[in-house]
Parts: sequence; structure tokens; C-alpha cells
Amino acid sequence: MAPSEGHEVAAAMEMARARVGSKEAHTPPETTVTDRYAFAFDIDGVLVRGGKVIPQAIEAMKMLNGENQYGIKVPYIFVTNGGGKTEQERCLDLSRQLDLEVSPGQFICGHTPMREMANRYKTVLVVGGEGEKCRQVAEGYGFRDVVTPGDIIKDNGATTPFRKLTDSETNDSRLRNFGEANIDAIFVFADSRDWAGDQQIILDLVTSQNGKLGSRSETFEDGPPVYFSHNDVVWSTNHQNTRIGMGALRASLEAMFKAITGKDLNTIAFGKPQTGTFHFATRLLQQWRRDTHGIDSPPDTVYFVGDTPESDIRGTNEFNSEVDNHWFSILVRTGVFQDGTKPKYVPEMTVDNVLDAVKFAMHREHVKALQKGLNGASLATESAVEVDG
Repeated sequence: MAPSEGHEVAAAMEMARARVGSKEAHTPPETTVTDRYAFAFDIDGVLVRGGKVIPQAIEAMKMLNGENQYGIKVPYIFVTNGGGKTEQERCLDLSRQLDLEVSPGQFICGHTPMREMANRYKTVLVVGGEGEKCRQVAEGYGFRDVVTPGDIIKDNGATTPFRKLTDSETNDSRLRNFGEANIDAIFVFADSRDWAGDQQIILDLVTSQNGKLGSRSETFEDGPPVYFSHNDVVWSTNHQNTRIGMGALRASLEAMFKAITGKDLNTIAFGKPQTGTFHFATRLLQQWRRDTHGIDSPPDTVYFVGDTPESDIRGTNEFNSEVDNHWFSILVRTGVFQDGTKPKYVPEMTVDNVLDAVKFAMHREHVKALQKGLNGASLATESAVEVDG
């Protein structure tokens, strides 16, 4: 993982402290940090829904931070397919919602792994999110020349016949001559606020000759690659039913390309359930445990708590089959998955909410520790008997 800049992390943590205030959870003085297991949490549908915290989430975090009968703290990270803001800004939001300090060092957005591609491409189109936020995220990652759909529309208003820039968008968009520029790659960082306009621009580029707007490839195989920060077709909000997400935009774009060209458009998705995101999460968790708790060994078990079988549970189960330690999938009923339905990808445990997930895992680990202690005592007794004999 490309490490966060130290001053950025420190600044974000200081801002989080200011936002949270002086409130701190009571922690028994004898509390220790366990090195045996850890947690990874999805956010939307697990901790937060529709911008509002799920009530049990605050109590779950308190348990992990030491308010429990076992006298321990448990390290944890957050792995969300959401994005559209810097990790620092997302951490401030979550700190305020959960009433605790969340550091960028324990947080992954859907687009966080894209920072590792900043040196691969010179000029990139970044799509999605509110205003200029995704451009700011990309530039923060080190991308050298970041273009937005607004820039393209500002250069040629006929690009999107049914979308006109607002005064604010016109002021924010950067004027340039796209007849002299080549777009090397397209990154969908966050959910599109204008499906029609954004897809039109992406289609113009993927059917172009080497990413030059206004040109047309004879083979439709010369356009820039398209990357999506995740592939969730639906996600959980405060609406009673799930809402379509970035995966739906991806499917729509690929279908339109097929209808226009007769060929398949091969796009690339980050985020869950891609195992690359879980490898990234593993590196983040290892660094967080080492830097914050002085633990330099991997946990025996990582409990991943999610609400979406197709991304959270599928990704956890598939990653678990590749690694030596145990990634244990827990599905909650507070988000995309609804009770009474059969998940396509089966979790190792299903519970009502995140607090139940934490209670289950901590009890399970406590029982394992007791059994290990009893087995160790039994072996010691057997050894003593042999020596006496």
C-alpha cells in the first residue's frame, strides 16, 4: 500500500479530535489490545444508513474500544466501496457519526487503491461525485493532469445537448482545447450525478482514436481504459428499497457500447468483491496494528462485517480461500440483505446488526482462548505424568 503522508494523517486526526470534542469512551485501566483477531467493517448499511448512524453501531464501537466484559481492545479498519471525497473528509464524517476518532490510517474508500496508478497515466478523466471533489481526490493521489466532464462541456457545449453547466460549474471547470489533448484513462471515482452526460462523454472517448475527443476509431479498440472504483449494482440508503449504484452505471455503459459498436467493452472494477481490495485492506490493517498498537504479526482471524452478499460476503469468502489466516464473513440485516431472502453468497454467520456481530465474534474468540488454555493445561499435565512415570 502506498503509505499516507505523515503530516496528512496527523492533520486529519487532529481535525477529527476537534470535531468529536472532548468526549472519550471510558476504558478500564487494565484493558489490553488483543493481537489474535481484528475487525473490518463496511459502512453503508452496517454502521450508517442514509447518512444517519445505525443506533447499534455506536455501542459496537465502544465494545471494541474496551467497554466489554473481556477487558480488551480490538483493532479495526473500515472498508467501503463509497467514495467521492478524500479519505480525510470521509473520516471526519464517520468520526462525527460514531462519536469517536477515525483515522485515515484505518480507512479505505472504493477509489483508495487507485492512488497506486497515479504514475501510470498522464491525463485522466475523473467522473462522479459532487462538484470538484473527485478532481481534488485524484490530484491528492498524485495524478498529474486531471480532467472532469465539466471541462469537456465547457470546451464544447454541444457535447451534451441536454446538459448545460450551471454558473458554479462553469466557474469551477477549467478551459482547455481538447482538440490538442489525449485522455489516457478514465476513472469513475464516485456515483455519477448525470448519467446521460457522463456516459456520452465516456462513450466518445472509448470509441475514439487514442483518447482524442472528436476522433473515431475504425476498430473501436483504441480508446482509453475505463476503471470503476467499485461494482455495487445496488446500495442501501434511507429509502425503504435499495437504490442503483455504480455497478448499474457500468452495466449500462457496457450495454450501450455493445449496441453502438457490436463489440464488448472490457472495463475494470476496484472495490469489493475484488480480492485486490482485500489484499490492500490486509496491508492497511497490518500497518495500523503495527503503528498504533505495536503489533507486528498478522491476526489469526479477521471478522469482516457487511450488508451486501454480492460484494462484502463474496469478497471475504473468496479472499479467505487464498490466505493463511481466517477471514470470517458476517452478514447483517440492516442494509442491502433483507431477512427472508436467500443470499447468493453465503456468510459464515448472519446477525441482525453490527452490535450482534461484535458480540458474536468477541464471545467466539473468548471461547477459543479458553479452549486453548484448557488444552495447554491438559498437555502440561500429561507431560508431568510422563515425567513422574
